[in-house]
Amino acid sequence: MSAVRNVAREKLEQGQLALGVGIRMTRSVEIAKAMAVAGFDWLFLDMEHGVMSLEACAQISTAALDAGIAPIARVPNGEYSIATRALDNGALGIVMPHVDSAAEAREVVDRLKYPPVGHRSMGGIGPHYGLRSVSTGEAAQALNTANLTVVMLETPTAIANADEIAAVPGVDVLLIGSNDLCAEMGIPGDFGSERLADAYRRTIAACRKHDKLPGMAGIYNEAIMPRYVEMGARFILAGQDAQFLMTGAVNRTGFMRKLPIA
Repeated sequence: MSAVRNVAREKLEQGQLALGVGIRMTRSVEIAKAMAVAGFDWLFLDMEHGVMSLEACAQISTAALDAGIAPIARVPNGEYSIATRALDNGALGIVMPHVDSAAEAREVVDRLKYPPVGHRSMGGIGPHYGLRSVSTGEAAQALNTANLTVVMLETPTAIANADEIAAVPGVDVLLIGSNDLCAEMGIPGDFGSERLADAYRRTIAACRKHDKLPGMAGIYNEAIMPRYVEMGARFILAGQDAQFLMTGAVNRTGFMRKLPIA
């Protein structure tokens, strides 16, 4: 069987951090190569909150496959027609937001995995094999293995059900959406809160029990991020394209404005 490479999955299986970058502003396929050169392992192609189209997602995903960085798409909750088309056209994983229960997690797996794991429809030849002809059975098995199925835990209910969600076969990553979770807990933006830390501890313990990977999203404060990595978070959304662009731009204008002029 010809394997499909997923750099993010490889890093996770080696016990390393899989570092992702959020893509919401950028539409050019060059972003895949740029972020790979920068050292990221996966692209977070955001079709939940961003205005990225499915076509742009597919184009960037195909470029990412050639660049050696894993394209992983977030879709709106329950939008499986978008999710499977993203997978058909280059994505190496789906982030499904707002998963609160084991039943919802089972549906995610059922809709995103090919038989015999799930009931995803076969989409024909795609970019994962460079448009080369591959047997249906071979491709289904390879893509079931390569693709990451990521469920986002973003409410106290989801955290309370973390053990049951982690026990669902076919789920790879439990990604805590820290922004929404803090808002739901009535502590918006308080990423250093012990209540949020307890949510991470509970989720990470569930992941270890069931051999799944815990993830962190929504926290970019360099004074706080290490806390959750030390706890065991491994699938890390480490920043956003707009954030990096603005930081670089502000630093440069700040430097130039301070230069003496005659």
